[in-house]
Amino acid sequence: MGFRILTLNAISVRGLERLPRERYEIASEIGHPHGVLVRSADMHRMEIPESVLAVARAGAGTNNIPVAALAKRGIPVFNTPGANANAVKELVLAGLFLAARNVCQGWAFARSLSGSDAAIDEAVEKGKKQFVGFELPGRTLGIIGLGAIGVEVANTALRLDMKVLGYDPQITVQRAWQLSSRVEQALSLDDLFARSDIVTVHVPLNGQTRELVNAARLKLMRPGGVLLNFARAQIIAETDVVAALDAGHLHAYVCDFPTNALKDHPRAVTLPHLGASTGEAEENCAVMAAEQLREFLENGNIRNSVNYPEAVLPRMPGTTRIAIANSNVPNMVGQISTCLANAGLNIADLLNKSLGEFAYTLIDTDSAVPDDLIDRLRRIDGVLTARVVQLSG
Repeated sequence: MGFRILTLNAISVRGLERLPRERYEIASEIGHPHGVLVRSADMHRMEIPESVLAVARAGAGTNNIPVAALAKRGIPVFNTPGANANAVKELVLAGLFLAARNVCQGWAFARSLSGSDAAIDEAVEKGKKQFVGFELPGRTLGIIGLGAIGVEVANTALRLDMKVLGYDPQITVQRAWQLSSRVEQALSLDDLFARSDIVTVHVPLNGQTRELVNAARLKLMRPGGVLLNFARAQIIAETDVVAALDAGHLHAYVCDFPTNALKDHPRAVTLPHLGASTGEAEENCAVMAAEQLREFLENGNIRNSVNYPEAVLPRMPGTTRIAIANSNVPNMVGQISTCLANAGLNIADLLNKSLGEFAYTLIDTDSAVPDDLIDRLRRIDGVLTARVVQLSG
């Protein structure tokens, strides 16, 4: 069976190479696609064809994708957490140095100088005192969010002889294993702000994180603190940050999101969304997105979905696989199993996982699936999608 893939942005060739051309047809304009590969294109106003089985985002954020609406259709949305972690980590570290040593302000001052070299040298000696900074060893860095990026930032900051506080009540076992034991756990967000000289945020934007950094929490920080934001603009309350900068309570704000209120502020450094803008990060994201999409289309397995549970079931030779997305309601597996039993099929292996309102079931049968069985499964109240999964080869 061949699969048709719609690309909504230019996707790195390295990623597309993970989808074999003998099995995949890939184009920016294609009818009845089975999968969608996207980076930044806005899918909210897009009419997503009924043929689509999955959407893969070559990046971490999924704000440009109607995730909830697709979940109700039984369509998993994949992202690529960690693929751009090194790129963002490097920019966060750059932000630390820019803020600590007033590099951008000093550079702007130097570029404004005129006259002879002797006159410039004299002006430098008179003006440099206004750009006196501080060193990082011994300073406390508070990290909100200990996912792939947060963990890398934490471990690197320790190597700079900084003290590191971390806060993430939802840290995964995988990330906990990667995190240095020298990172101290903050008891709460307020605890983290109160004990940090520098705070950096690495969380997704949602209802709980919107304006997470606000006036009340900024007041808890030590005078002369630094705030870094390479996650999402709306995670900070911009007017509160500007007020803290104006008052001198906040020494600097370094972010990836220029606005009229910030771009010319003398204590702010705003970059043009450079966090993941490296060739390596784009390639890593494309490869990861393509591999996850292929694994789902060919084997039904789900890895790194933002709206469906992680579900990975090894395939056994000689079996036929059925993949079912359904509402997370009682007796769903029982109804599915009864349907298979009535068709005379024996279940060789079964995996059922749930995430919130939705669940996902993989079933391997000992024999071929009758043509009409999938239709009968789809008619079960609560089943969103059902398909026979073609074996990867």
